[in-house]
Amino acid sequence: MTSVKTEVVGSALWIRLNRPERRNAYDEAMAREIAEILDDAAAYRAVVVTGEGGSFCAGGALSNLSRPTKSEMRRLYSASLKLFDAVRGCPRPVIAAVNGPAAGGGNELIVACDLAVAGRSATFGQTGPRVGSAPVTGATNVMGVQIGEKRAKELSLLCRRYSAEQALDMGLVNAVVDDDQVEATARAWCEELAALSPRYLEIAKISSNIWWNAARDSFSNGVGMLIQAIGSEDMIEGATAFLEKRKPTFAAPE
Repeated sequence: MTSVKTEVVGSALWIRLNRPERRNAYDEAMAREIAEILDDAAAYRAVVVTGEGGSFCAGGALSNLSRPTKSEMRRLYSASLKLFDAVRGCPRPVIAAVNGPAAGGGNELIVACDLAVAGRSATFGQTGPRVGSAPVTGATNVMGVQIGEKRAKELSLLCRRYSAEQALDMGLVNAVVDDDQVEATARAWCEELAALSPRYLEIAKISSNIWWNAARDSFSNGVGMLIQAIGSEDMIEGATAFLEKRKPTFAAPE
């Protein structure tokens, strides 16, 4: 199965995450493939990221966390950070067309995107502390700029799920539409962008990265801490419980 599909719609490049059997969660290879596509997207006027099979993106593939090796997990963390940096570094506006659940790194992917439209049935939220990880590549830093620090901590620490309307109220997405209008809305936005100067859109986008760039050391430090925790009891219990569809039982703090 092709993990990532691409198509050109008008002057825009569409990237479709295509692992519906795992809710479009990405592994190292898939994250790097998306990043490479984004790195080569300058010929288009806009980029749209969406998911196949009724899901947007469930973040990193948790099967790796339940039986981790340091080398595999280092590569996954590195690829995840490369993916988000590629969204921010892409010279064209990147639109998230959220057509289903966005969780964990999938929610952070929306944080990285420039614009986001969601279907009414879409859901949002972070999962890190529930599954033996932490959302250090967007949710604990840049998302606070987007939706406010207290709200961002609520998402990162409590691991709740939020509706599309709640995401709109928080400022996580720009618009909520009927599910069957998500792609049409993204296409309409692409047409608006195509009428504007790509040169000055790029200047505006790169200039807007000031908070992302300021948080970049936080990303690297957070990933470093995650690497040191590879194979911890909490990581294995959280991921295993998720895969077994049960509540995790974490040990009391030492």
